Parts: sequence; C-alpha cells; structure tokens
Amino acid sequence: MSSAHPSLLVAPIELAGDWGHMIPDAAMHVVQRMRSACFDGLRLVSDDQPDRLRVEERTSGGPAIWLHPDGTTTGWIIVAIGERDWSRLAYQFGHELGHVTANSWRPDAKPAPPSQWLEEALVEAFSLRGLALLADSWSKDPPFKDDSGFGAAVATYRQNIIERYGKLAIEQGNPKDLRIWFKQHRAAMEAQPGLNAFAQAASLSMLAEYERNPAGVEALGALNRWEGRSALSLEQYFEAWKASCKDLKASAELPSQLERLVGLS
Repeated sequence: MSSAHPSLLVAPIELAGDWGHMIPDAAMHVVQRMRSACFDGLRLVSDDQPDRLRVEERTSGGPAIWLHPDGTTTGWIIVAIGERDWSRLAYQFGHELGHVTANSWRPDAKPAPPSQWLEEALVEAFSLRGLALLADSWSKDPPFKDDSGFGAAVATYRQNIIERYGKLAIEQGNPKDLRIWFKQHRAAMEAQPGLNAFAQAASLSMLAEYERNPAGVEALGALNRWEGRSALSLEQYFEAWKASCKDLKASAELPSQLERLVGLS
C-alpha cells in the first residue's frame, strides 16, 4: 500500500458517547492496545482505509459500524459495554475494527445475504486473535501500575467465548470435514443476519487458519472491494476476493484455503 493512503494502524482515535463514570483514559488505553494487538504482524493492504476512528459508547443497542452518509472518511465504531467492562470493550472494538479492516465502513457497506456470514466469522476470529495477543502483551507490559492481572481477565473472557462457540459447533454436528457442515447448514446460515450461530461456530475454523498462517490475515483488507459486496453467492464472493487480493498484491492463501475447506474448489 502506498504511503499516500491513510493507515488504520496510525489513524487518530477519538472517543464519543456516554462513558458514564468510566475513565476515558482507561478506555482509550484499551482501544489503542487492542488495535495494536489486532494488527500485530499484519500488512494493511486496503486502498480505502479511513483516516480517523471514532469509538462511541451507547447505553442501548449492540455493537455496530455506523454507516454515516456525511461524506467524512471516519470509521465509526459503536460499542455497548456497560460500566468499566474493559474485556468486553476490547472484544467488541476488535470485532468492529475487523469490519473496518474488511472495507465495511462506508455508507454503501450495508450487510446483505447470502455471504455476510463469512465476513462475520472472519472478523469474529480477527477479534479473538487480537484478544489473545492483547492478553499476552498486557500481562507483560501493563499501561497502569499493578494492572498486569487484566491480561489474565482478557484471556479468561476470550476462552469463555471459544468454549461457547465450541459447544455450538458440537450442536451443529462438529464434522471433521467442514464440507459436510457447510452442505448441511448453508441455507440456514445464509438466511440469518449478523453473527449468527453458524458464523460463531465457523469463526473457530477461521481462527485456526489465522494461527496456522498469521500473514494470511492480510487478505481481510481485500474484502468487499467489488460491486455487490456480500450479496454475491459464496462461489462468486470467493472469486471476487481472490481477484481483489491479486489487485492489491496481497496473499490469496486465506480465501483459497477457506474455499477448499467448504468444498467449493
């Protein structure tokens, strides 16, 4: 990526919304450290990265990207964490940062079936990967005195999510061959919006791929750079994703491997 383009790694972050009695400096530390963890060792390849991030805490609703049609180039992340729940803040921010990384932050990025579940699984795994790295870095180098224990809290929070998704995978058949799982559940997962139960279970397979080949995560930056975005069939989605990787001179190993795992190549 040319240095002329903005970079999510160094884009200024601003806090907005109702943080209640929470210490803004603490929230900013968590967000900044989670960003560093999520991008650790990654090459940011997108040619359409926002030049600023806005993290807004709301007391109702859930985490989301606000697709604001105001002409600005700000990635606007909404979180809903409750009082000083810093592990949840890191997790929610990481997931939504994954969407921003995957070029889903402009007004035209409205989620659409049938392939949105794949992006949801990918960015959920992106957050889980980031949480592991955050837990390790915070334990070794806490930003606050005598606060290394927060690293263990983050690790526990992450493990609880993984265990919950593991149970979902078992309920869904937990096949050793993902082709069987995909064939059985494709219609249901493509019809359900958001981070549905199938996307949650699938995120564990995505996480395993990230851990197997960390450099391959850069392919997230090549997502959704085509007309139709996730409204394409999964077969078309994979083809567009690989072509986008080629266009950005990014590794296409991740989409190629996932395509093989679900039996579409």
